[in-house]
Amino acid sequence: MEKIRLELIGITYNQIESGVYAVILQQAGGTRRIPIVIGFPEAQAIECKLQEVITPRPLTHDLMVNVISTFGIELQEVHIHRLRNGVFAAELLLKNEYGEQIIDSRSSDAIALAIRVNAPIYTTPEVLEEAGFEPGERNGNDNNGDDTKSTETRNRPKGKDDYTRKSVEELKAMMQTAAESENYEEAGRIKRELDRRSAE
Repeated sequence: MEKIRLELIGITYNQIESGVYAVILQQAGGTRRIPIVIGFPEAQAIECKLQEVITPRPLTHDLMVNVISTFGIELQEVHIHRLRNGVFAAELLLKNEYGEQIIDSRSSDAIALAIRVNAPIYTTPEVLEEAGFEPGERNGNDNNGDDTKSTETRNRPKGKDDYTRKSVEELKAMMQTAAESENYEEAGRIKRELDRRSAE
């Protein structure tokens, strides 16, 4: 079976339907993208890793990585596919000294795990063609995923204006407070503002 590698490029927020997010995957070495709708907890788990937010306790996906690595199991790769009803699903290819096993997974959980261990994410040419879109197109194709219907998504600007008026020291303190109270979405937004200032 031919495999196409995908790269995670970010998460968007649906401003129309509260609590709906989409993770955007892009063809490695190409431009075609696949949006997969996910829930808030999974978006939070992915965003924390992308923004390198340090949490006081391990999140669920961090815990799972710790457990499987403790028992000598490695996540080799993730395969994203589509079920008959259009919902995205995934398979985890796990390996240890006794051999390989394939485990069924939600696509959002699979992605959250893959980015924590730098495991490659793959799909098929058929899925990329059917569900993908080119940047600049107004809408992708049928963007269903993880049992949630999506509409057009866009980046969430919430909190940006407040952050721009804060000093770096204030932002660092706010990010620490947010992480300690397990408000990882807020911590991720603050981290992005700090990264933006560092790049300037």
